[in-house]
Amino acid sequence: MFESLGDRLQNVIHKVKGYGKITEDNISEMMREIRLALLEADVNYTVVKEFTNAVKEKALGEEVASSINPGDLFVKIVKDELTELLGGESEPLNLKGDPAILMLVGLQGSGKTTTIAKLANYLRKKQNKKPLLVACDVYRPAAIDQLKQLGKQLNIEVYEEGKKDPVEIASNAIAYAKENHFDYVLIDTAGRLHIDDTLMEELISLEKEIKPQEILLVIDSMMGQDAIHVITGFHEKLTLTGVILTKLDGDTRGGVALSVRHLTHVPIKFIGVSEKLDGLDSFDPERMAGRILGMGDIVSLVEKATEAIDEKEAEKTAKRMQQGKFDLEDFLSTMKQMKKLGPLENLLKMIPGAKKMGLTDVKIDPKQMAHIEAIVLSMTKEERKNPDIIKASRKTRIAQGSGTSVQEVNQLLAQFEQMKKMMKQMMNGNMRLPF
Repeated sequence: MFESLGDRLQNVIHKVKGYGKITEDNISEMMREIRLALLEADVNYTVVKEFTNAVKEKALGEEVASSINPGDLFVKIVKDELTELLGGESEPLNLKGDPAILMLVGLQGSGKTTTIAKLANYLRKKQNKKPLLVACDVYRPAAIDQLKQLGKQLNIEVYEEGKKDPVEIASNAIAYAKENHFDYVLIDTAGRLHIDDTLMEELISLEKEIKPQEILLVIDSMMGQDAIHVITGFHEKLTLTGVILTKLDGDTRGGVALSVRHLTHVPIKFIGVSEKLDGLDSFDPERMAGRILGMGDIVSLVEKATEAIDEKEAEKTAKRMQQGKFDLEDFLSTMKQMKKLGPLENLLKMIPGAKKMGLTDVKIDPKQMAHIEAIVLSMTKEERKNPDIIKASRKTRIAQGSGTSVQEVNQLLAQFEQMKKMMKQMMNGNMRLPF
């Protein structure tokens, strides 16, 4: 997300770092480039104008009184202003109800039903609580079946009463949730192709009846500036508490994320980062600003690792590394844990300075990873624990069992040996790291 905008802004910052001093002339040139980058990313013109004026004013005002390197000062100002534009601070969900009621609204095609399943999954994992999904989209064909299918995949219960009155369904679902000790009730409402009176009247009735703690509007980020009109239209009738932007991982310029808060005063609370059912992240303005400017997002990286990786298993593997006993069994276990973190190229982009190290252009073929896993799984437990016994006949059997070639088996074994040597050097303190 924001790759094109990030590249343009990082190039501008690189130029500024070459200046000995920030002047009216060179800052005007930089602001012109930033303005074009933001407009091309589909950021609202008014927002662009206010942002560039604020950056220019602060850069010229603070430079005179500061002994900080002008490049570093400029980066700080741009990051602070970007953070402010994105909302300043992250706004957590209000989950104080018993149960807490969350109502998701939006137009058809925004990804609302998939998003509500992702949100239920997110809350269960993060809060370790029990969510209930409620099917109140009684108009769209197969909407109820879609939600039930998603609930089945996630092992999250779905409450539905078919095509009855949505307000009645929601009320009954809340009573059911209280009786059965659910912590959260997530209500999937009907969408329309556009905002109309019928849609709004139903949503207003739902809000009055169930009094949700959160009303979250799901918006397709690929809508561009039309998203602002949609948010405003919903917010005029409902008490919107937040926005969820979907498809930010797709081919989108991302400008809507930089315009939403400033123009509508409704905070972005979540963003869709992949099509998978765990592809929903909470939105943090400061971290997002850092990622746009190529500073990485090490906090999110650590959080993802903490959630996905089994701590006891990781400690056991680390201990075996220290003892020089790391084998292909450990390697397989490590691979399986890494897969839980999601696409590796997305994780590499979160590392500070990733672009300078060429990590943003790294493409990791999932098929190649699957081949490696298949090769290791085709080995016996004895072979995985003691790769030295894998000779010609065993290699042929492993290649046949994994659907690969003997050459690929040899390549994996050679790479594994090289990795073991590197680990040994690191544990002995004889290896100089390249930073």
